[in-house]
Amino acid sequence: MIRSHVLICGGTGCTSSGSVALRDKLADELKAKGLEEEIKIVMTGCFGLCALGPIMIVYPEGTFYSQVTADDIPEIVEEHLLKGRIVERLVYNDQAAAAEEATASLSETQFYKKQKRVALRNCGVINPEAIDEYIAMDGYFALAKAVKEMTPEDVINTILASGLRGRGGGGFPTGRKWQFARASVSDKKYVVCNADEGDPGAFMDRSVLEGDPHALIEAMAIAAYAIGADEGWVYVRAEYPIAVRRLSIAIEQAREYGLLGKNIFGSGFNFDLHIRLGAGAFVCGEETALLTSVEGNRGEPRPRPPFPAVKGLWGKPTIINNVETYANIAQIILKGADWFSSMGTEKSKGTKVFALGGKITNTGLVEVPMGTTLREIVEEIGGGVPNGKTFKAAQTGGPSGGCIPASLIDVPIDYDNLLEIGSMMGSGGLIVMDEDTCMVDLAKFFLEFTVDESCGKCAPCRIGTVRMLEILNKICDGNGEMEDLDKLEELANYIKSASLCGLGQTAPNPVLSTLRYFRDEYIAHIVDKKCPAGVCKKLLNYTIDPDKCKGCTLCARACPAGAITGKVKEVHVIDTAKCVKCGACMEKCKFGAISRK
Repeated sequence: MIRSHVLICGGTGCTSSGSVALRDKLADELKAKGLEEEIKIVMTGCFGLCALGPIMIVYPEGTFYSQVTADDIPEIVEEHLLKGRIVERLVYNDQAAAAEEATASLSETQFYKKQKRVALRNCGVINPEAIDEYIAMDGYFALAKAVKEMTPEDVINTILASGLRGRGGGGFPTGRKWQFARASVSDKKYVVCNADEGDPGAFMDRSVLEGDPHALIEAMAIAAYAIGADEGWVYVRAEYPIAVRRLSIAIEQAREYGLLGKNIFGSGFNFDLHIRLGAGAFVCGEETALLTSVEGNRGEPRPRPPFPAVKGLWGKPTIINNVETYANIAQIILKGADWFSSMGTEKSKGTKVFALGGKITNTGLVEVPMGTTLREIVEEIGGGVPNGKTFKAAQTGGPSGGCIPASLIDVPIDYDNLLEIGSMMGSGGLIVMDEDTCMVDLAKFFLEFTVDESCGKCAPCRIGTVRMLEILNKICDGNGEMEDLDKLEELANYIKSASLCGLGQTAPNPVLSTLRYFRDEYIAHIVDKKCPAGVCKKLLNYTIDPDKCKGCTLCARACPAGAITGKVKEVHVIDTAKCVKCGACMEKCKFGAISRK
């Protein structure tokens, strides 16, 4: 008889830090103690708190062990699983604020208490490779309800009434997109999932695929029923091996159970699903480029109109939504439009998943109601900026988004508010920056990415972004002129208005938003020839404070250019003409005598 379940995170983050080794070690220890029939090991998807991986939760107590290593397993088995004594040194700090709280509900902890998990509801809860566990969580009940109790129009009207908007970028109303495809007359229609997720630092869709793949399958089947399609494609990047494997397993299981294929639930509805692997081109996140890639061609965008809902995959009506959008569908059908629309703001309903990264204590995956403020996400859920540093800005929307300065930290995050302040929701990457971040360098980083990823089909994006990058490089090298700022803004506006697809149209956003909120940093680079954050290498100068230098010679020995001179126990000096500004001297100095300005 099973008396305890041990859930181990099997998402990419925890897998990379050794969770598979934990599982294997735990299985060996349980067998050695004769506990293999009493304790069940479950590999799940992401729990969200990636900063503390590998993560292990023991039920029924609900004890959350973090940063567990294989060496810790014998102690956990002996003390907790055999003797019933919690290993307090491994318990998640927030849960173990006091010994008697070590079994407190995770929902009461700082990281989780303001979250509302809808898209992520099963991630970290079920074994994603076991269809029975998904069914036990009301899985495929929504599909059964849709095909047996609702007309296609009922399904679309429910999604429309819920207010669900696309979670992959611009936030187009999902129900309206389905409505357009339903109205298109054709002998064949398709349902497509965009699981490409190319934004740097974004891993929301990957986590849903790894932790709850059946949620996507069920939702795509519901969408197919709604628009009159019988075939679907999931376009997922090949760099997501765990997600691809688990999705493949889930598709086969759904076919075996009759939940994909012919005559689903005896309703006469037919639907099957395929996977297409992408090669990691960012432009294939744009829906028409994605469709071109699925068809086997080079991923390049097409002019719109016609839109995919009229003429999409192989020229047939097609709807495309991303993984997170689909992850909400079954819950809306089961619980109703009013349930979903009760969360969020007037024009942005439901929840949003963010991949929280950068200069933040609690790196990970969070899902919050729309309208939650940036301050709540950064300071409460995220645990604030570490090492006593000051919050400077947050970047949302990746290369397509913009920066939110510290002065706007209390802005409620939803589609319209972000657009108003010069950013966008995007797929959900949220990168936090502290005082040590150079905003000019940040804009350059994202523009370098966009230039690299441009397909080159249209001149505004192919040429214009390169010209913008040249200007940014010029400024970061200390050769900028004030008129360069006007040139940047002029180029940005041309590119936004004339580019063929969303990649080019949004490429200037990081530059425009940093110019809007951090123009003083651009001016410092141009006029003072200084990088206020001390990041841009060609604008840096390293100096040695004679009052602090002890003449230990560590800096001189570390310098690869031989730019530091001085005798033992005498003050050393840096020859700025020879200095390559690598920072090795500053890292080696034990007395804080070297400064970077």
